[in-house]
Amino acid sequence: MRTLPGALARVPFPVIGAPMFILSTPKLVIAQCKAGIVGSMPALNARPAAQLDEWLSEIREALAAHDRAHPESPAAPFGINQIVHKSNDRLQHDMELCVRHKVPIIITSLGAREDINAAAHSYGGVVLHDVINNRFGKKAIEKGADGLVAVAAGAGGHAGTRNPFVLIQELREWFDGPIALAGAISTGSAVLAAQVLGADFAYVGSAFIATDEARASQEYKDCVVASSSDDIVYSSLFTGVHGNYLAPSIRRIGLDPDHLPESDPSVMNFGGDAAKAWKDIWGCGQGIAAIKAVVPAATLVARLRAEHAEARRRVSEG
Repeated sequence: MRTLPGALARVPFPVIGAPMFILSTPKLVIAQCKAGIVGSMPALNARPAAQLDEWLSEIREALAAHDRAHPESPAAPFGINQIVHKSNDRLQHDMELCVRHKVPIIITSLGAREDINAAAHSYGGVVLHDVINNRFGKKAIEKGADGLVAVAAGAGGHAGTRNPFVLIQELREWFDGPIALAGAISTGSAVLAAQVLGADFAYVGSAFIATDEARASQEYKDCVVASSSDDIVYSSLFTGVHGNYLAPSIRRIGLDPDHLPESDPSVMNFGGDAAKAWKDIWGCGQGIAAIKAVVPAATLVARLRAEHAEARRRVSEG
């Protein structure tokens, strides 16, 4: 069994709540951590930028209070997602706040930078980097990332095209550090399957859209509950990077989800226009058929734990 670095060794249940643009805020992060999984959010969700300082204080204080009240079941650590792309003009500001607050886990996306990794390491933080293939994985580790988020086919939002069997196998040929697997994971049995493949964590995002704590409209949450993989569309139109979206949200703005044009990657943006796009076009992964109702985040985590235990029991009994 691998020895996990830093805060990753203190996660009670092997799930990381994926950082979801717009949708993840301290309310969801705190609920996830209290339930025993890593809660995370994009730094860019704090608007204006000064709000990030307030949010980081809120998360730290809430989790510390939980730990004092429940020493027998301390909260899991939390993470902040940094978009390491030239369009993110807040990166330096937001990373300085993460260093000041000693954020336990930094999740980097769309670019690997040695200085960002070094900043996290300066206080003992752990860096996980999103990758969609083996080549990007090697680059991330060469630049100092501690672990990888293997974003396989079917993941919500910006997603890759590799089958998870292939992606994990190729990464594990050379990398023995921490890996989280993302892509259509919304049941406890899928969490166990990720572990069997060789991942240390399951990376779960879309299932948490349909929770009380997610900052999504009721219409968005209801659409997740009512949809299945047949309703997911893979397109680069909205941000310049391929991602998975709910077809009903595309129809709402007058577009045909079956005939979308491709976007020019050079227009990739994670500022104002992109925020508007993600507000109107709902990101979501393929695993949502397992989501049957809008529930508290703790209830969802409890279901994942129970299903994980049952799946382990079935396997052990042959």
